[in-house]
Amino acid sequence: MNKAELIAKIADDAGITKTQANTALDSFVEAVTKTLKGGGKVTLVGFGTFSVSKRAARNGRNPQTGEVIKIKARKVARFKAGKELSAKL
Repeated sequence: MNKAELIAKIADDAGITKTQANTALDSFVEAVTKTLKGGGKVTLVGFGTFSVSKRAARNGRNPQTGEVIKIKARKVARFKAGKELSAKL
């Protein structure tokens, strides 16, 4: 499912226009992004938790040359499915 299909599904289920559904989805994504940037986490009971995880610096290899390269430490977004979502899968 892509974003357009998700927007159409939300609009159909909620009885709103696709424009309103797009605005709502964009607002949700923006709120989650802002919270994660601030170091927080977003928990939707029954669905899952979005959080930030730190990935340590490490050595990697260039697949073409085999040369060792350094990969910088960084933060990554994580999603852990909730109990209800996992049970439905």
